[in-house]
Amino acid sequence: MATYDLDEQERLDELKAWWKHWGNLVMVGLAVVIAAAAGWRYWQNHTATQSLEAATVYEKLTQSLAANDPKAAREAGAMLIDQYPDTAYAPRAALLLAKLNVGARDAKSAQAQLEWTVANSKEPAVKDLARLRLAGVQLDQKQYEAALKTLSASHSDAFDFRFDDLKGDVLLAQGKPAEARTAYQAAFKKMAEDNPYRNIVELKLDALGGEAK
Repeated sequence: MATYDLDEQERLDELKAWWKHWGNLVMVGLAVVIAAAAGWRYWQNHTATQSLEAATVYEKLTQSLAANDPKAAREAGAMLIDQYPDTAYAPRAALLLAKLNVGARDAKSAQAQLEWTVANSKEPAVKDLARLRLAGVQLDQKQYEAALKTLSASHSDAFDFRFDDLKGDVLLAQGKPAEARTAYQAAFKKMAEDNPYRNIVELKLDALGGEAK
């Protein structure tokens, strides 16, 4: 019994010594873990709340567009971009506002919104669509070199033929029919045979006197 008590006391002394040496570090580590877990939970809740709020504003935006109320649509879109820029709804709102401004012949605002989408969207498809529309606005403004630079950015294969086709339009506007023909041919070859837009590209090639294949 005495031996047992002695062993227990030794273990207790060892534990006290260990805790004296490492206790503060353990407590700091535990505090860090607890703080990190609390921070992660807060971030998850905050992100979910932001997304729900943004969804409500985005619905207001689409309803305003359907009701042909551009003022309300712009207000909702501006709110999404200003207050919910990290959500997936903000870049989509910028795309819709850009389209609205193109229709209102406000190319400067449309260009700014498309540039914002390219810079801030985390979705490749949305970013690619914004680049295409941005290049289109730049083409309309005769910003040919800027449009070609926009179209030279990396993009997904699904948008490849559209980038080539628009590149052809820019080159043609620059007075470079041979280079435009090459771009149109590249676009034509990348489209499926049942793609209805293939006929349009073929007409462009016919107008330039170039073969599609």
